[in-house]
Amino acid sequence: MKKNLVVVFLLFLAIPVVNAQVPQDIYRKPLKDVIQEIEKRHDIKIRYSESLVKGVEVLYPSWRYRIDTEETLVNILMPLDIIFEKTGDKQYQISKYVYYQRPPEEGKKHLAQLLSLYKDLPSWESRKSELRKCFLAQMNLTPLPRKTPLNPIYTPKRKMEGYTVENVAIETIPGVYLCGSLYRPSKGKGPFPAILCTHGHADNSDLNQYGRYRPDHQYRCATLARMGAVVFSYEMFAWGESQLQVSKEVHRTGLALTMQTVNSMRVIDFLESLPYVDPKRIGVTGESGGGTQTFLLAALDDRVTVSVPVVMVSSFFYGGCPCESGLPIHSCSGAGTNNAEIAAMASPRPMLVISDGDDWTRHVPEIEFPYLKKVYELYGKDGNVENFHLATEGHDYGSSKRMAMYGFMARHLGLNLNAVKNKSGKIDESKATIENFEALLVFGKEGKLPSSAVKGPDAVMAVLKSLQ
Repeated sequence: MKKNLVVVFLLFLAIPVVNAQVPQDIYRKPLKDVIQEIEKRHDIKIRYSESLVKGVEVLYPSWRYRIDTEETLVNILMPLDIIFEKTGDKQYQISKYVYYQRPPEEGKKHLAQLLSLYKDLPSWESRKSELRKCFLAQMNLTPLPRKTPLNPIYTPKRKMEGYTVENVAIETIPGVYLCGSLYRPSKGKGPFPAILCTHGHADNSDLNQYGRYRPDHQYRCATLARMGAVVFSYEMFAWGESQLQVSKEVHRTGLALTMQTVNSMRVIDFLESLPYVDPKRIGVTGESGGGTQTFLLAALDDRVTVSVPVVMVSSFFYGGCPCESGLPIHSCSGAGTNNAEIAAMASPRPMLVISDGDDWTRHVPEIEFPYLKKVYELYGKDGNVENFHLATEGHDYGSSKRMAMYGFMARHLGLNLNAVKNKSGKIDESKATIENFEALLVFGKEGKLPSSAVKGPDAVMAVLKSLQ
C-alpha cells in the first residue's frame, strides 16, 4: 500500500502545474496589442512601422497605464527605447530612440531656456565665448593645431563659359590632403569674394554622383563663380579622395567631426592666401551634413562674413552622423546646446537659414527662426538673419533653394546676379558644365598620393597631436 502511495505521489509531481504562472508571464503582451489598447483607452491614433513592433513585448503593460495620454506613452515606450511625437490632434508617431533627436516641443522649450541665459548683449557674447572654448575642447582641438604650409597641388585649369575650374589638394596638416575643386570667374582680376561649398551625405553611388561630384553641387559652384565669386568645393573627411588615406568607416567617427572642422578653417587660410581673393568677404554654404559644417564653421571662425546653412538648423535634431554629433559638443555647459544656438553664434553676421517641410527643419518658421531673430536683436541687427522656408519640399539643395541662396550671397558679398540671368530675368544655371566625377579628381583614377601622405585614423590623430 505504501509503495502504491509513493508511485501516486511521484506521478502527481510529474503533472505540470498549468496555472502556476509567474506575474511577468501573466502581464506580458505584444507591443502591437498594447498600442491598440492605448488607442482605445485614450481615443488617439498611433502611427508606427511594422518593423518597429515586430517581436517586441511589453512587461506589465496594464500596470503602466495612466489617466494622462502622454504619461502612459512614456511609461510604456521609454523602457523599450521608443519615443513618440505628437503629429496632430489625437495623433502620434512613434519611432526608435536615437541620441541625436528629440521631440520638437522639447527643442522649443530648450530654446526658451537658453534665451533666459542671455537677456543682454554682454551675456550673449560671454555665452558664445564659453561655447567656442568647449566645442574646441570636445573636438580635441585645444589648443588649435599649429598652422603648417598648405603646399597646394593643382591640376590643369579647365575653361568653361564664364568661369574656370582646377582641382586642388591642400595639406591641411602634414601628410593629410583635402581635395576639392577651385572655381574662378573667367574675367576680372579681383579681389573677388570667396565662398566655401560644403556637401552633405546624399549620393547616387551607381553613377558616381555623390558628395561634391553631384550635379546639384556643381551647378551651385559654377553659378556662384559666374556671379563673380571664387568658390572652393571640398569633400567631407573619409569621403571621395579622402578615402585614399582613411577608410569610409572612419567618416562615422568623432575624428571626422574634428578633421572637418580643421579642414574648413584651413580652406579659409588657403582662400586668403590667393592674391585675387578679398579676405573680408568670405561666405560658406552647404546642405544637410554640409549645413552642419556651415554653421559650425561660422560659429568658430569670425572670418566667415556670410553663411547659408541649408536644411539643417534645428533645435531638436543634432545630426544623424557621428561626423556631426559623434563628439559631445552639444553637452557643452550645464544647459547644453543645440544646432539652432550654434547657428545663432554667427550673429550679427548675415545668415540665411533655408528649411523645408519634410525633415527636422519643418518647424523653423515657428520655433528656430523666432529664436534667431531674438538673438540678432541683441545687436540691433535682426534684419541680418532671414529664413526661406519651402513647406512642400524635402531634404536637398534643389534649384529653388539655390535660387534663394544666390540672391542672398549677391546682396551681402557684392556679387553680380545679373550675370546669371536670362532674357526673361530669371537665374539660368544651364551654362554650368556638369563634369564626370573623374574630371574632378586631384590624384586621378589611380589615386597616386604623395609619398608624404599618412594613412589610417591613428596616424592622422598622431599628426594632429604633434601640432598642439
